[in-house]
Amino acid sequence: MNRRTFALLTAATLALAPHVAQAQGAAAYPTKPIRIIVAGPPGIPPDVVARILGERLAAPLGQPVVIENRPGTSGIIGLDALAKSAPDAYTLGVISMPVTVTPSLVARMPYDTERDFAPVTLVAWAYPILAVSAAKPMKSVADLVAAAKAKPGVLNFASGGNGTPPHLAGELFKRAAGVDIIHIPYKGALEGVAAVLAEDADMMIGAAGAMSPHVKSGKLRALATSSPRRIAAYPDLPTLVELGYNVQVRDWLGVVAPAGTPKDLIARLHGEIAKATATPDAKRRFEALGMEVADMGPEEFGAHIRSELQKWSKVVRDAGIKPD
Repeated sequence: MNRRTFALLTAATLALAPHVAQAQGAAAYPTKPIRIIVAGPPGIPPDVVARILGERLAAPLGQPVVIENRPGTSGIIGLDALAKSAPDAYTLGVISMPVTVTPSLVARMPYDTERDFAPVTLVAWAYPILAVSAAKPMKSVADLVAAAKAKPGVLNFASGGNGTPPHLAGELFKRAAGVDIIHIPYKGALEGVAAVLAEDADMMIGAAGAMSPHVKSGKLRALATSSPRRIAAYPDLPTLVELGYNVQVRDWLGVVAPAGTPKDLIARLHGEIAKATATPDAKRRFEALGMEVADMGPEEFGAHIRSELQKWSKVVRDAGIKPD
């Protein structure tokens, strides 16, 4: 072999080396436990979804999946930790719709929601329902609107805090119905639901998973859903849009990784999650929580996040919503 041929072969080998190493790394992945960060306490929807995924991903991936709860500062602490993690697909996070609201409420964010995360997949939709205490005289949305117009500034609505889906849905309902109702933020969705049950709050547009047990027990009366279409759990429940109110709010939950995570590993994770959530058992589990399985790929999920950031920024600005 002459010197020129040897030099060419050496250069080609060096050029191919990173790609070969990457391919070998992808083939071997994972070789250690995978961590899923939940930017909140146990029991919240992202935590529940993370645990459902963890149960179903450990076997096909051949490694334990560890859930790490990092609550605090409207989820910022946990997501900042995720953004600063190594982009090696060993640290993931479950996010939900409020993540796209927080940047409009916090002046200085330690991360950029669009640039610092690599979307993997949107896992599930969660559809809110508008409900009142069964002890209230309102039997329909028309009754609720009439009562609010009869006593401006007297009726109120509960939420799990400023910028949460129930708060945003309530603000949109106020504008669409032309009513003056007062927002009461509670420390979490369950406290908001409890306030409606106790009649400390007049109504709430909350997640079906939190409201359904009380609707089924007869303690709450469901009047409508703020979803874009009727939901499987309540096929007879009209949407607010059907009733003439342009209110469309649905929560969603998805998986992201740190920006820079290799695309082949993102694709692997998307495929495994899609298979894990496509089983009848998984679908039943999500439906019991008032959710619907969604399989949205990385690019489509990224476009959805961008759209949500723009949408909720306008709602927060127009409604004058301030942080807690």
